[in-house]
Amino acid sequence: MLLRIKQLISDPDLIKIQQILQQAKFRDGKLSAGLRAQQVKNNQEISKEDVHLDELNSLVMNNLVRHPIFQRGALPHRVAVPFYVRYEKGMHYGEHIDDPIMGPSERYRSDLAVTVFLNEPHDYQGGELIINTSYSEQSIKYAAGDVVMYPANTLHRVATVTEGVRLVAVTWVQSMVRSNEQRELLYQLSQTRDRLMRKQPDSEECKTIDHVYVNLVRMWSEV
Repeated sequence: MLLRIKQLISDPDLIKIQQILQQAKFRDGKLSAGLRAQQVKNNQEISKEDVHLDELNSLVMNNLVRHPIFQRGALPHRVAVPFYVRYEKGMHYGEHIDDPIMGPSERYRSDLAVTVFLNEPHDYQGGELIINTSYSEQSIKYAAGDVVMYPANTLHRVATVTEGVRLVAVTWVQSMVRSNEQRELLYQLSQTRDRLMRKQPDSEECKTIDHVYVNLVRMWSEV
């Protein structure tokens, strides 16, 4: 399941984020990559010691983890500390699958990958996030402040930036529900449940859907 969250970050906060990113110190992205990723990764990331990270996380991650679409679609158990990434002209990230287990000390399983777009599509040429879904190849280049969330076990890449600079935040989620298929079913069921609760909160159908959703989450969750 590929989910889009629109306008996660407000325009004033985006301006602040972009100003911070202009001041931040970036380093070679290969320094955080595994052996396979080092062969295909060509970008820059803010160092984990950078003084701007707390402010960036407050502006980006606080909005993400509270968003209802993220909560329902991810059913998060753990959310990783993000990377703030820059692609300049000529940079790209070749086709790869994310590492299944991540984290330097507190390890987590990467069930979902999340990209938050931090500048506008017209700020750069190329740089599309290309995801190989079971149906087709999806080419994604969303507006600043938008988010895409997708299974981390899918092949994906970032096309070469031919002009300008691409700015994104990238993170991963260990979900309470490991299975992508089960998680997608729960998301669809939660959408129906929410509509019924708004329109027919006292109906028997609403009560049944609510009970089924709650008990499926209980049945399929790992915490």
